[in-house]
Amino acid sequence: MIDQLFSMQDKVCVITGGSRGLGYAIAQAFLAAGARRIYITARKAEACEQAAAQLSAESDSGECIALPGNISNMEEIAQLVAELERRESHIDILVNNAGVGWMAPLGDFPEQGWDKVMDLNVKTPFFLTQAMIPLLRKNATPENTSSIINIGSIAGIMGSTDTFSYAPSKAAVHQMTRNLAATLAEQHIRVNAIAPGRFHTRMTEYASNDTSAYEAEIKTIPLHRWGTDPDIMGVALMLATRAGAFITGQIIAVDGGTTLV
Repeated sequence: MIDQLFSMQDKVCVITGGSRGLGYAIAQAFLAAGARRIYITARKAEACEQAAAQLSAESDSGECIALPGNISNMEEIAQLVAELERRESHIDILVNNAGVGWMAPLGDFPEQGWDKVMDLNVKTPFFLTQAMIPLLRKNATPENTSSIINIGSIAGIMGSTDTFSYAPSKAAVHQMTRNLAATLAEQHIRVNAIAPGRFHTRMTEYASNDTSAYEAEIKTIPLHRWGTDPDIMGVALMLATRAGAFITGQIIAVDGGTTLV
């Protein structure tokens, strides 16, 4: 019974930003749970290809395919979806994970930093989802829903002094999740978001490399640690499988209790 609840057997998935970090970990979880095929995107082609090869080598039954590209623009989104339509009759799971941040003081924050973050973090998941709705609803039924998982952030929930474009972009992702969930429920497509706290990724290396600041921050987190890959894997797996079949429109904080403080 439990194995069936969390099974990804024969599922076809798309994970943006899947060459490293949280996207890579989610791809690992899906393949381990029986996914048949996972497509990952990343801007750097070599890194995307290497990640796909490694993920495929680790899997007993599924495969991972790299579809590199810069999906922050509409042309690349259209090309990605066209390639998916050429390869697959349907998609079961879409994980909108690709994202970017920009750090600068308020008085010096550039328009470029605002636009780059908003384009990849908000515009891309919206228009990619829009373009993929036909593939997502093709195999969806009340008993076998398709699932969209957006990766938000606790930065979109809490106040911050330095994430002037990143935090608003993730708050937008959270609200977009609710709107899409309400809109797509009739088509048997569930939409949820994971709002991670601190995880060990390339985006957070600047913080973890500062030992004193890192140790001070750990003390403020109720569980006194940063997240690790299994912490994101389990939640993503729940939202993608029968275990989460009655969950839609939710923003799930995976943050060690940071938002409680």
